[in-house]
Amino acid sequence: MTFHSSGHRRGVAAAPHFAAAETGRLILADGGNALEAMIAMAASIAAVYPHMNHIGGDGFWLVREPNGRVRAIMAPGPAGAKANVALYRERGYDTIPARGPLAALTVPGAVGGWAVALDAAKSLGGRIPLRILLEPAVRQAREGYVVTRSQHALTRDKLSEMDDAAGFAQTFLEDGKVPAEGAVMKQTAFAATLDQLANAGLDDFYRGDVGREIAADLERIGSPVTRADLEAYRAYIAKPLSVALNVGTLYNAPPPTQGLASLIILALFERLRVQEAENFDFVHGLVESTKRAFRVRDRVVTDPKRIDEPLDRYLSAAFLDPEVDRIDRKKAARWPAPYGEGDTIWMGAADSSGLVVSYIQSIYWEFGSGCVLPATGVLMQNRGASFSLEKGAVNLLEPGRLPFHTLNPALAVLKDGRVMAYGTMGGDGQPQTQAMIFARHVLFGQPLPEAIEAPRWLLGRTWGSTHTNLRMESRFSGGLIDRLMSAGHDVAVIPEAFSDTMGHAGAVVRHPDGTMEGAHDPRADPGVFGV
Repeated sequence: MTFHSSGHRRGVAAAPHFAAAETGRLILADGGNALEAMIAMAASIAAVYPHMNHIGGDGFWLVREPNGRVRAIMAPGPAGAKANVALYRERGYDTIPARGPLAALTVPGAVGGWAVALDAAKSLGGRIPLRILLEPAVRQAREGYVVTRSQHALTRDKLSEMDDAAGFAQTFLEDGKVPAEGAVMKQTAFAATLDQLANAGLDDFYRGDVGREIAADLERIGSPVTRADLEAYRAYIAKPLSVALNVGTLYNAPPPTQGLASLIILALFERLRVQEAENFDFVHGLVESTKRAFRVRDRVVTDPKRIDEPLDRYLSAAFLDPEVDRIDRKKAARWPAPYGEGDTIWMGAADSSGLVVSYIQSIYWEFGSGCVLPATGVLMQNRGASFSLEKGAVNLLEPGRLPFHTLNPALAVLKDGRVMAYGTMGGDGQPQTQAMIFARHVLFGQPLPEAIEAPRWLLGRTWGSTHTNLRMESRFSGGLIDRLMSAGHDVAVIPEAFSDTMGHAGAVVRHPDGTMEGAHDPRADPGVFGV
């Protein structure tokens, strides 16, 4: 059952792990604002859900301020100074390896994003010291966290890939074996790192003692990321992408994320004028809108410094109106799907001032590169595996270049006065799940928990699958599946009623009367708490 909580007036926090959500609630109850709560939750989720995210990854924020302004905090890490095509070609690689030191080729950006968010929190009246914000995560990492079902399963399933991943066995195995669900594990080096950051400040991660230790360990294991790369890193604030619909304005993160695709999907779907949810027109319309959006994404989204055209053109009526006419209402378009995995967390928070936060933090695949740096306990992402080694590729590997990101937090400011922050994990599934939840809840009026719990589908590859078909949870009716197949969709029914393949989604909503609600996915280990 979806974890749901409503009627709160001081604040609400939603996360895919109950301990992180409770951490957010404690900060809100102590007078913290939604940004402060989210910083605490971001540290906590790395301590208790490390297979899904860590501070060796990246992060993206959408922040709706009390005055109505929406801003994006962008914390993607660039490729290291030594990361170039020649390095991989000389070692016999045609593609970038997904695990091991050569997969850990980008600077971890998440903590830089925390720093920008902390400054923003203070500018909006936040007064809680960093030490207090990080204290729950320090305790969780030091005293131990409980291994969830998904961590047990993913450790078991991915263990054979971790032979070259330095530090993985020492951190995530128990006496050399896969830890059982319910086992208590500790991240003691990580706890010490968080404690150091709490006292020295977040900048220490890049330009202080923690940064020095990270750089030394990266050099020792053979990563292309250098001390100079860390010292030069800064997260930044950007203008979000937005599109106006009949129900309100939707926002998402700009490149290098795929936020553009998420907005195009819903803008096209609205133009299809589907009359009800859960029928053929609903599923077919969203799937076909996804295909059109992904074609744009794969052609144009890359490091924003390499994009010469204004992306607003793809969100204009001049582009969208003829694009929706290319969708056949009865037949499926051919679909050669791109390759995208994902292991990520989405969290949301809102407070009584009107501050609403949508945040996503990721190490890309489950356990990222698998490399855990011994001095700091930092699990390094493998986001750089999304680079190409092929000359002329849209996302060609180059030192200092930002990789393509599947991450994209979503936020909507609706004409009825509601503000909704929502998102999910799941690689290429992220824009699709966002569209399902938004359409069900906002366009068709389903209660928030029902919109999140409802059966979902996934077009394309994710979670290491070689399939490019349309996979659907088993709760869809046989009649609907038969009709989709008759229309040309290559459908595969997943045995699970609630499948991790479909991601872990959540949302928080601030209503015009000042009350707040939140919901998170039964496919996760969720928590939603408010004050």
